[in-house]
Amino acid sequence: MSLTYSYKIRSFFNASHAVRWEKGVGKQHTHTWEVICELNSSAGKTVVFKKIEDVLHDVFQPFSGKFLNDLPYFQEINPTVENVTVWLSQLLTSAFQPLGVRLIRIEVGESPTRSYCIKISD
Repeated sequence: MSLTYSYKIRSFFNASHAVRWEKGVGKQHTHTWEVICELNSSAGKTVVFKKIEDVLHDVFQPFSGKFLNDLPYFQEINPTVENVTVWLSQLLTSAFQPLGVRLIRIEVGESPTRSYCIKISD
């Protein structure tokens, strides 16, 4: 039997977006985005949850309360929940490296019933 160990942490930030459609742009609206990260530590290293939370806070702070469409990343990319998840996975993957943890799964929800997930494997 093979066991895999991971950390799982749930966090939130508020931001608005407006999805671009073929016939124009939808109405700007705000979400409380829920971000669930699952992490592996290197070589069984214990990670303090507060350090993970600090990284999440530092990553989210620049766009918390902002209109995502105005951010450089979303100038050409549609700010859908799928694309927000890809973007956050890229930001968090590099942000977690100094802690010696690796993002292995991310789930981003724009509501309690709508989420998009990415599982990251080698």
